[in-house]
Amino acid sequence: MKIVIINYGAGNIQSIMFAVERLGFKAVLSNDPDKIQKADKVIFPGVGEASSAMTKLKESGLDRLIPNLKQPVLGICLGMQLMCNATEEGNTEGLGIFDVDVIKFTSNVKVPQMGWNQIYNLKSNLFKDIAENEFMYLVHSFYAPNCQYMIATTNYDVEYASALQKDNFYGTQFHPEKSGDVGEKILENFLKLND
Repeated sequence: MKIVIINYGAGNIQSIMFAVERLGFKAVLSNDPDKIQKADKVIFPGVGEASSAMTKLKESGLDRLIPNLKQPVLGICLGMQLMCNATEEGNTEGLGIFDVDVIKFTSNVKVPQMGWNQIYNLKSNLFKDIAENEFMYLVHSFYAPNCQYMIATTNYDVEYASALQKDNFYGTQFHPEKSGDVGEKILENFLKLND
């Protein structure tokens, strides 16, 4: 199986690479459109600031490529947020895969939300054999509100979508690669989709 982790300069790719290897798979880091299109599974990571990440995607033409991919694609953290219509972070236009706008947590809570929080209302094969209310690791100041694509929910002052799915596109606000055995199981479920 060919697994490509999109390398567009938005951090945190090594920990994803190691998590994939621990599961017995091999992933390639690439921003080559041909390699990405030919992959069986694509992981779209992201740590950092939305507008600069989006600029990098546009410079490489990946902003046009990603929404047209046909294989399973997993956006993680900022990757998931960039798959939405837009984000308040830097007033950034996203890829428009998920028809929802990403907004900032209110001043009622400490931002970023950093650390462990529960996921529940789990839907989709991404959460096969995952129990409700498992704890996942999150670091973020912006979130996707509850919407029709929501396949997991988390509460941090408000309930929000901690995972999204539309067709072959999946997104997690949490970091499966940093969430211990449960996170690795979610990653494994993604890599085994359609098998």
